[in-house]
Amino acid sequence: MNYLLGIDLGTSGTKTVLFDETGLGIASATIEYPLYQPKNGWAEQDPEDWWNAARDTTRKVIAESGVNPADIKGVGISGQMHGLVLLDDEGNVLRKSILWCDGRTQAECDEITETIGKDRLIEITANPALTGFTAGKILWVRKNEPDVYAKAAHILLPKDYVRYKLTGEYGCEMSDASGTNLLDVPARCWSSEILEKLSIDEKLMPPLFESSDAAGKITAEAAAATGLAEGTVVAAGAGDNAAAAVGTGVVVEGRAFTTIGTSGVVFAHSDSVQIDPAGRVHTFCAAVPGAYTVMSCTLSAGLSLKWFRDTFCKAEIQAAAEMGVDPYILLNQEAEKSPIGSNRLIFMPYLMGERSPLLDSNARGCFFGLSAIHGRRDMLRAVMEGVMMSQRQNLDVLRGMNVAPQTMLACGGGGTSPFWRQMMADMFDMPVATVANREGPALGAAILAGVACGVYKDIPTACDAVIKQNPSQEPIKENGAAYEKYYQLYTKLYPSMKDCFAELAQME
Repeated sequence: MNYLLGIDLGTSGTKTVLFDETGLGIASATIEYPLYQPKNGWAEQDPEDWWNAARDTTRKVIAESGVNPADIKGVGISGQMHGLVLLDDEGNVLRKSILWCDGRTQAECDEITETIGKDRLIEITANPALTGFTAGKILWVRKNEPDVYAKAAHILLPKDYVRYKLTGEYGCEMSDASGTNLLDVPARCWSSEILEKLSIDEKLMPPLFESSDAAGKITAEAAAATGLAEGTVVAAGAGDNAAAAVGTGVVVEGRAFTTIGTSGVVFAHSDSVQIDPAGRVHTFCAAVPGAYTVMSCTLSAGLSLKWFRDTFCKAEIQAAAEMGVDPYILLNQEAEKSPIGSNRLIFMPYLMGERSPLLDSNARGCFFGLSAIHGRRDMLRAVMEGVMMSQRQNLDVLRGMNVAPQTMLACGGGGTSPFWRQMMADMFDMPVATVANREGPALGAAILAGVACGVYKDIPTACDAVIKQNPSQEPIKENGAAYEKYYQLYTKLYPSMKDCFAELAQME
């Protein structure tokens, strides 16, 4: 039997799963690591934490499975996108990575837009300049930490650093590179025009691969550290959502998924480039060679619920620990006791600013309509409803671009909740299903590894063989009608408060 290893480098932790070639998970391990927030709106992580987690989880799953490392034919990596990793000429990390959810670079994004031109930037990169993207982070370091920037010899993205540690090879691939504001997305290459105008030396940028290309092999040093066999093929891998698309079978037109993880994503596959001229959603290269994706990204989806849990639900966390269950199970039960609309309470889930479809790093979270009648269960349900309303708003943009399907797959931690899936079905007015294998990005990374090492012919063939879909949850018409009133009010709130958010951002 052949085996494949999928490493999913997330924001809260790294999960590594060993699969057999049928897609069955044999063993898995997760290691969490800290998020550093030196200032309000900033977010950083130490790349060494990612490597240590990938190394240790790999060693653990190999030991737990009892599989001969020589039978592991390929390794694939998925990862959080946009994070800036700066290395010196010896491959040493120069500073903590500035992450996707960091909002410090608005001035640099304005500079990029002015230098390139808004329309030209979208024409080349298919996206506007966003604080989450990598280019602004590069300019920020160059401006604010010139000594660090002067030592930089290599620019990588998070998962690419882990692959470098495994293979000794520098590289990036199309799906992740699409989120840098430096890739010519239609042409699938680094944009010489943008790099030149921003005065970024093209020598800093790594070679580019397609996601299912073999991008290196396990070195002797990495083999000793991880337990993998030296010479094992390592695929280029993919950004987390592109890998999740592979792991859920969203690799042909007419398929889409919604992920409720730390961030929230509505993601659709397209065989051709489809660009929103307003830049409200993102067009990226797909993990499938030559194909594209249209996706939204809200910054605080599951993060909003985690914030509420950690801040206000200590009793539920303790009770869940005593019962041996996930705290979110108790939170779902509590939220269900509040009616649709949370007794006329609406939550705006902009805890880290917002990307899709608002493009506003100044936006912040808000409970609208809070009164003395409301209890914790109302606030809890309002958080969940607010997150789902933000996804509905992005789905409406995709519908306007004619890339949204008639059914939806639900992924991420939120996708495991029947309560949240029903809310999604009702608000989206479409059936919502899950896939039998819940590993998502890790499975997608493993499938990419399987293509890279020859276990599978290509990505669509592999997905047809490996991925099985569970029955759908159907929308409930009366629920949809009840949600619609609150959704229409929700869409009016941000425009009414936009100037207030900007004023608040200027206060000490």
